Amino acid sequence: MASILKRLFTNCACPKGRMGRAMLKFMNFCHAPLTNWGLGLADIQDGWTILDIGCGGGATLKRLLERSRDAQVYGIDISEESVAKARKVNAKELDKQVFVCQGSAEKLPYEDNKFDLVTAVETVYFWPNLPGCLQEVNRVLKPGGRFVIMVEVVDNNSKWTDLVEGMTAYQPRELQAMLNEAGFVHTVVYRKRPSYATIIGIRK
Repeated sequence: MASILKRLFTNCACPKGRMGRAMLKFMNFCHAPLTNWGLGLADIQDGWTILDIGCGGGATLKRLLERSRDAQVYGIDISEESVAKARKVNAKELDKQVFVCQGSAEKLPYEDNKFDLVTAVETVYFWPNLPGCLQEVNRVLKPGGRFVIMVEVVDNNSKWTDLVEGMTAYQPRELQAMLNEAGFVHTVVYRKRPSYATIIGIRK
């Protein structure tokens, strides 16, 4: 049983195959409370151009559209299964208001100063070279644009890091310090029980 659970939850990082598809459905449902709370802190405006990194099954893309009328919402994920699921979930708006592609946070395929808002829900645990990825986020944000990180695993010694291969947990203050180092300003940490954290930084 332990090995099956490990195989299932390791699909959090890069969903693949049947287990990956099951995990995407699970994440779309289980991440909703954290995502709705975190997005509520972002002061999202109509007409924004928004990027969700690690878009998973695409539920966050739909929520962003609901919060920003006439928005252009982009999603990127390293997993082919995630891209397919996100496109299916957002089929009605696909290539009109929603644009989904496969790629990595290390090298975002977007021009400088493109986005008003970048979000990352339960995904920075898996970003290689996290400081470099934060620099990439800074690059694609417009001056004054916001980066919103939402995490639920906030303990470096969490059981999840043992269960999920390739996962690194960061304390919220660690993430705030990394944002500061990457050039973000007015960074702030919000906490909510049981272990939700949202960290927001502004590009200069």
